[in-house]
Amino acid sequence: MAIGAVLAGALIGYAAVYGIGGFKRGGSGDSACVGAVDLAKKLAPLAHGEVAALTMATAPLRLPDLTFEDADGKPKKLSDWRGKTVLLNLWATWCVPCRKEMPALDALQTRLGGKDFEVVAVNIDTRDPDKPKHFLKEANLTRLGYFSDQKAKVFQDLKNIGRALGMPTSVLVDAQGCEIATIAGPAEWASDDAVKLIKAAVQPVAAGF
Repeated sequence: MAIGAVLAGALIGYAAVYGIGGFKRGGSGDSACVGAVDLAKKLAPLAHGEVAALTMATAPLRLPDLTFEDADGKPKKLSDWRGKTVLLNLWATWCVPCRKEMPALDALQTRLGGKDFEVVAVNIDTRDPDKPKHFLKEANLTRLGYFSDQKAKVFQDLKNIGRALGMPTSVLVDAQGCEIATIAGPAEWASDDAVKLIKAAVQPVAAGF
């Protein structure tokens, strides 16, 4: 009986760390995020072509309330966009795929950005704070808001929950701050494939979901 009690305790501890019943490691198991998982399942057939690398959420996960700064150095956090679907992107000027991806993100913001959707691209350059601003200006990327985290803590926070394995990293987040999908690496966000998927994520009823 004593051995059985020890084993039961160990199993409970294991479940608490790694998750059971469909909650994967790193997940919050937040019941408010179940809808995001349901939406991810419905969006899965749209994750093809230019966005085929998207990994759809399979367990409820509310993202940490990531903190960073805007162009004026004022504090911002992910929850500031509650009520909107957000494409959160982490980028840096030293990351070649990131730089190549930025025009597509700017085009996506131009096309779909508004009261229901926002591209939130957070720069994590840790040295010259003016370099990313100059890059955006020289590339004429004017529709993206400028956000930065010179300590790159946003990357570490996402890495801690298994959502940042390299650069760039993008997470599609619903209006409650829950993960819909994640992609490690760049995507052609201005493509018809991406736009169709994002539209369906923002307005699932209109998309027939």
